[in-house]
Amino acid sequence: MADPRHLLIFGLGYSGAAIGEAAAAAGFRVTGTSRQSNLCPPPGVTLIPFDAAEAAIASATHIVPTAAPAESGDPALARYAAEIAAAPALRWIGFLSSTGVYGDRGGDWVDEGSAARPTSLRARARRAAEEDWAALGAARGIPVDLIRLAGIYGPGRSAFDDLRAGRARRIDKPGHAFGRIHRQDIAEGVLAAMLQADRLTGLRVLNFNDDLPTEPAEVVAEAARLLGVAPPPLIPFADAEAGMSAMGRSFWAESRRVSSAGTQAVLGRTWRYATYREGLAAIRAAETGQP
Repeated sequence: MADPRHLLIFGLGYSGAAIGEAAAAAGFRVTGTSRQSNLCPPPGVTLIPFDAAEAAIASATHIVPTAAPAESGDPALARYAAEIAAAPALRWIGFLSSTGVYGDRGGDWVDEGSAARPTSLRARARRAAEEDWAALGAARGIPVDLIRLAGIYGPGRSAFDDLRAGRARRIDKPGHAFGRIHRQDIAEGVLAAMLQADRLTGLRVLNFNDDLPTEPAEVVAEAARLLGVAPPPLIPFADAEAGMSAMGRSFWAESRRVSSAGTQAVLGRTWRYATYREGLAAIRAAETGQP
């Protein structure tokens, strides 16, 4: 008998592809949308055009929207709000948001119970999309997880790649720490949340953030050490800021430390890569063919 669980991922990008592969390995039927017709989906995932998702929505039991909201709102809701609201088999929605919705906390800690205080345009758009997905779930009486991701890294998207490309910089702003989350922990964490769907009600906030918020300069230095190269010199923040884009300035304008202890407890798992050190070491080991 075929597994009735059907995961629909809106946006089969870096994180979406990892989630899809993990869900397919767990027995889900998985469909992912993309606007790129030449995209190669991971094993077990069926790729469909974003503008032809009606049939997939009609049979989906779980939906994970991953695309960043635009000025017009979440792209999946902008295109398919009515279809999703009427989806007969839908049991759970897991919206991939951002820890940026917590805003600037001056380096203080926040957790799953902290209020959202977005300040940047990107974070305000994320928060608006959270509210829209939460409202849809409430109207349908199905659970919604707001999955707030820290900075995403993993194979092909890490400080190693920045060092090799010559774009890595070590900006010195003491005490200004950021969180991050490995791509594999996103995939495994979202799968764990999906597997709880039938026991959930209402709205839940999940923080996907590793256990050691760290100054970015330290992460680059560790990556350089693992590569066996000299790290870039430290650049005072005031000097670096002069050449930053508006997006770069907004990134450095906020500082917070995000706890995910509550998330790990409710999901019944700890992060595979609890800090950037374990995550970078695993990426490097895979690159060099080490076990």
